[in-house]
Amino acid sequence: MNSQSQPSSQAATSKAAQSAATSWAEVVRLRTLPAAVAPILLGSGAAAALGGFSLLRSLLAAGVALALQIGSNLANDYSDGVRGTDDDRTGPPRLTASGQVNPKRVKYAAFGCFGLAGLLGVTLLALSGQWWWLLLGLAAVAAAWFYTGGSHPYGYAGLGEVFVFLFFGLMATVGTTYVQVATAPGWLWLAACGIGLSACSLLMVNNLRDIHTDPAHGKITLAVRLGEARARRAFIMLVLLPVPLALAALSWARWASHPGDAHPLGAGLQLLLVLVVLGVFAWRATRTVRSGASGRALIPVLRDAGLFELVYGVVVGLALALLTAA
Repeated sequence: MNSQSQPSSQAATSKAAQSAATSWAEVVRLRTLPAAVAPILLGSGAAAALGGFSLLRSLLAAGVALALQIGSNLANDYSDGVRGTDDDRTGPPRLTASGQVNPKRVKYAAFGCFGLAGLLGVTLLALSGQWWWLLLGLAAVAAAWFYTGGSHPYGYAGLGEVFVFLFFGLMATVGTTYVQVATAPGWLWLAACGIGLSACSLLMVNNLRDIHTDPAHGKITLAVRLGEARARRAFIMLVLLPVPLALAALSWARWASHPGDAHPLGAGLQLLLVLVVLGVFAWRATRTVRSGASGRALIPVLRDAGLFELVYGVVVGLALALLTAA
């Protein structure tokens, strides 16, 4: 009898371990992590355009961005879980709310990621000598925690998109360039706005998915404030607006580096290619929302919107380096 029960017990243990591993993967949100490096790719392309690209500093910046993103996701899982916000949600199961993992483990994992981000960030600042960025780095960690943490989380007041735009858009992009070349021209800020809006689209569709359950737990996101119809339109605009912003930034960068452009046709063809590529991925990212899908049907949109942001970072970063080349 014991010999028969042992395989059954081992199978149950294996199944539980597999379930926990799956839950950890869901909390980390692997589908959206490529978007975390999008601003780094764009900022690195801008650094190359300005003649000061550093592979080591770009990799360190990518490590900081990924650690902050994962830490933010874990902190969100912990804070929403202990508040009960995730008890009734339409997305994938959460670690804290499901009870599979002790909430303290989730919190400590978040702090561990923030610590790693800090270590990589200090190393980056030591190489660049831009120590004043340390204050902004601390602000980014605080923003990641207090989105849903603390007694008055700003994510519950509909301000999540504001902080995402500032930290995961402007700061991540411009900061990546600045620690390499110590300058930030106007066209870089314009391109960074596109990254910021793309990052906001991820948060918007995530909150659109839970728009009917969040208010019951006091979570009044921007999607809740706008209402479902306007939140859908806002998401679509957050994805589409980066396309003209990218074209404007690239045109500005080209003009700044080649005031008397002798080859306007070549630059025009490159801009047209950028328009086509970004347009295709933007249209793909918005199709499910435009179809009227809701609840769990919106989960794949996180992947598509994250892919669009990644493509934006790659394409615009590469175009900046090519269009400004002599």
